[in-house]
Amino acid sequence: MQITVEHTSTYRFESPRMRVVQSHKLTPASNGGQSVSDWDVSVDGASFGAGFRDGAGDNVCLMTLPGPVSEIAIRVKGSVTTEDTSGILMKHKEVVAPRVYLRSTWTTAPGIGLRALAQRVSSRKAGTLEGAHDLMGIVAEEIAYVPGSTHADMTAAEVEEQGRGVCQDQTHVLITLARILGMPARYVTGYLFADAEGNSHEASHAWAEIHVADLGWVGFDATNQCCPDDRYIRVCSGMDAQDAAPIRGISLGSGDESLDISVSVAAQQ
Repeated sequence: MQITVEHTSTYRFESPRMRVVQSHKLTPASNGGQSVSDWDVSVDGASFGAGFRDGAGDNVCLMTLPGPVSEIAIRVKGSVTTEDTSGILMKHKEVVAPRVYLRSTWTTAPGIGLRALAQRVSSRKAGTLEGAHDLMGIVAEEIAYVPGSTHADMTAAEVEEQGRGVCQDQTHVLITLARILGMPARYVTGYLFADAEGNSHEASHAWAEIHVADLGWVGFDATNQCCPDDRYIRVCSGMDAQDAAPIRGISLGSGDESLDISVSVAAQQ
């Protein structure tokens, strides 16, 4: 499948900033499940440093925009040819050892409720593909998908206690459960052409990758209860949502800022 993406992130500052510096992980890497044919990231008036591929295999580029800056529009446009690999991440060039992803972050720290959920998977399944699928099913059962029911800084423990959230929250819970069972897990940011019911998905998306013995990294989308297939574009990864944020940076100045996001995803068989 060929998937095209147009994604614009517009930042507006209450008071003009003297300078804005951002680190971008906005360009997907080609691997066994996706081939990037063309991709462009642009910002009017900005300078881009030489890009590089980090230890996790993600493309990183530094952007600098001199002030005064009242508004920034980061435009992403590109096309990717995808294949269904049953969620298995193949031919992805990275050097970070999987065991690094056993570490907890503030967002993914295990709580009593999360430990209880993890214990529902038998010890013989820990580390196996079957066990990872069981964890995804538990998350889908216990954390209802309810847009607007959480905020960006909620922890996996808070989400579990509340019992509802969005794809970010379900992914954080799944990652935490996997790590409790000793399975390395990480957060993935990307795009989804259509959900399980075939409805167009006009937004960025998040899912988990769990390291499975003899298979390596395998993707699990608790929101749609499936492993990523040719409807998905994988962009970048991290320990949690903050670490896997496609845009991170600082601005020199003070005052409030707002962010508007527009995403369009289309596909051809």
